[in-house]
Amino acid sequence: MLGSILTFLIVLSILVLVHELGHFLMARRFGVWVEEFGFGIPPKVMGKKIGKTVYSLNLLPFGGFVKLYGESFEGEITDSKRSFMGKSILERLIILVSGVVMNFLLAVVAFAIVYSFSGIPKETKDVKLVEISQGSPAQVAGLVVGDVVKTVDKEKVESMDTFTKLVEAKKGKRITLGVERLIDGKKVDKKVQITPRASPPSNEGPLGVVITTTEIYYPPIYLRPFVGTFYGIKDSLYWGKNVISGFMGIFTDLFSGKVPQDLSGPVGIFAITAQAAKMGVLSVINFIGVLSINLAILNIIPFPALDGGRVLFIVIEKIMGRKVLPKVEAYIHTIGMIILLTLLLAITAHDIQRLVVAGSFSNFIESVLK
Repeated sequence: MLGSILTFLIVLSILVLVHELGHFLMARRFGVWVEEFGFGIPPKVMGKKIGKTVYSLNLLPFGGFVKLYGESFEGEITDSKRSFMGKSILERLIILVSGVVMNFLLAVVAFAIVYSFSGIPKETKDVKLVEISQGSPAQVAGLVVGDVVKTVDKEKVESMDTFTKLVEAKKGKRITLGVERLIDGKKVDKKVQITPRASPPSNEGPLGVVITTTEIYYPPIYLRPFVGTFYGIKDSLYWGKNVISGFMGIFTDLFSGKVPQDLSGPVGIFAITAQAAKMGVLSVINFIGVLSINLAILNIIPFPALDGGRVLFIVIEKIMGRKVLPKVEAYIHTIGMIILLTLLLAITAHDIQRLVVAGSFSNFIESVLK
């Protein structure tokens, strides 16, 4: 449990620090004074001033912030050249969206690392056996993991659908599988007699095998960072699309009066992080990529207190031709933060309730992952 908590805090720290680092770097790039770089949500636990910026650690480790000079209260600005509000609309937009961009880049890097070490999946026409159940017809007939099924009763097999349909059509009847097996580095063709079960167990098929047409290949080491980055971008876009679809489903449920069932907060994230940690470092890195995409999409939503909400006010300023009163904007963002914290507490309470109902941490993890 201690290791899981440590992993969770490291993952959370990476996500938050990378996001806020985006705001920090772009603010510094445009000459904006960063008053505070905070990890966590206040109240402040401790802080240290380095140069003109205070670096703080706050009580609730579920977020972070970069406090920019003149971001909210224009009336208190004495040095407009170093204030956020004194910058152009384009510069302010870049500063605000830089956190989201950094999270997307973090996801790309995370996925690229995973692909560089675990290999690149490639679709083939080879239907390969990757798992064989104990006592199944496949095991009894002598099939082994790694066998590639080429034919079923002389009919060619080039896809999982074809294989499944041919076997389903012959349940209860003796058939001949033509398989290709690797023996001492050489491919050997074999014929295997087997009878698919007419009534297999609920968690198994007629033969008791798990098949795939995906093959893992490893590019030359010098090419892996580039190939990994290409697939990292593809994965980031894929997860981005899924996350957007998920958020749309959540908002649809909320507006229709339903309670979203697949929503998890810090407790649920901790549970998944703990499960990922058991599977190894690459699994944790992959999960960081997924979480980073979630954080990027969440932050760009045009809701007060989020980056997207602040962007919305700049868009309104552009349309109206004048700035929204800073104190009014600050008040709206404060209300938004209160709503977000209340929602966070509600989701956490829901997760705790699910944990109690599950009866154990392992059962809770299973319910979260469903």
